[in-house]
Amino acid sequence: MTARNLITDIAGIRVGHAGDARLGSGATVVLFDAAVVASVDVRGGGPGTRETALLDPAQTVEGIDAIVLSGGSAFGLDAASGTQAYLREIGRGFRIRDAVVPIVPAAIMFDLLNGGDKGWGRYPPYREFGYEATKSAGPDFALGSVGAGLGATTATLKGGVGSASATTANGITVGALVAVNAVGSTVIGEGPHFWAAPFEQGTEFGGRGWPQSISPSDLKIRAKGGPAENTTIGVIVTDAKLSKAQCNRLAVMAHDGFARAIYPVHTPLDGDTIFAAATGAKALADPAYGLAELGMLAANAMARAVARGVYEAAALPLPGALPSWKDKFGC
Repeated sequence: MTARNLITDIAGIRVGHAGDARLGSGATVVLFDAAVVASVDVRGGGPGTRETALLDPAQTVEGIDAIVLSGGSAFGLDAASGTQAYLREIGRGFRIRDAVVPIVPAAIMFDLLNGGDKGWGRYPPYREFGYEATKSAGPDFALGSVGAGLGATTATLKGGVGSASATTANGITVGALVAVNAVGSTVIGEGPHFWAAPFEQGTEFGGRGWPQSISPSDLKIRAKGGPAENTTIGVIVTDAKLSKAQCNRLAVMAHDGFARAIYPVHTPLDGDTIFAAATGAKALADPAYGLAELGMLAANAMARAVARGVYEAAALPLPGALPSWKDKFGC
């Protein structure tokens, strides 16, 4: 398989987006061809999630069918119902005699004040977004202002969906997908250098590298909005064979990628959440060292994905919208 530098470099994974530019919001679905082992780690102070309790290593259900990332704050949790509806139509889910229940964890972010028309009437559109994103999911997908990243913003620039992948010395692949809607900044000072620059591969987010120096003013807080107007949510997937407890540790380590790419992060105003899943195709050579290496690469890939999400974003065509990185600094 040709490397795409996307989470879909791992076999058996597809990604789909759906959204509405007028609304300024949408949803992104990570769809698994077969049920996978998964867990989650929540670090932000204001999370919005669905089906995360069952991802605790002590809980019974082992496999999940998809993961949904959505805008819309709590309204966006409806997107997982759309994904469930599609999966039920094709017979996917946890079987209990004749009943089939698709298992679809989800996380949401706040994008209700980005200038889009949120007058959707009685019911929000996120259930339909979830269905459309799942139905259209494939190995190739766009980055930037699409799906869950359509309405995303950061402290100073437009946010978006990013992805990246990496491979261990033993050939195990890890991929990251993220919707960047951070209260903090992904660039140093006023830019254009990304905090994630030391981890960049080639010119995947502009190739500007690290600045010659970082001044005290660069380290001052740059934050947007007010309480609950933020959140960065992501997914880490590997083709390694991991337990739920190991997936949980992978999610914990992947949060270091947020810390390498967003300043500040994990604040009381964010709902930062990372899911981790394993397809089980390849065994770790060593359960301790192998997982440590995998977590290290997961954090690096997540940092790169965060920067790519902002780098590839386009400003919304809405009054007062934040500029994109490319609007300010070119390509």
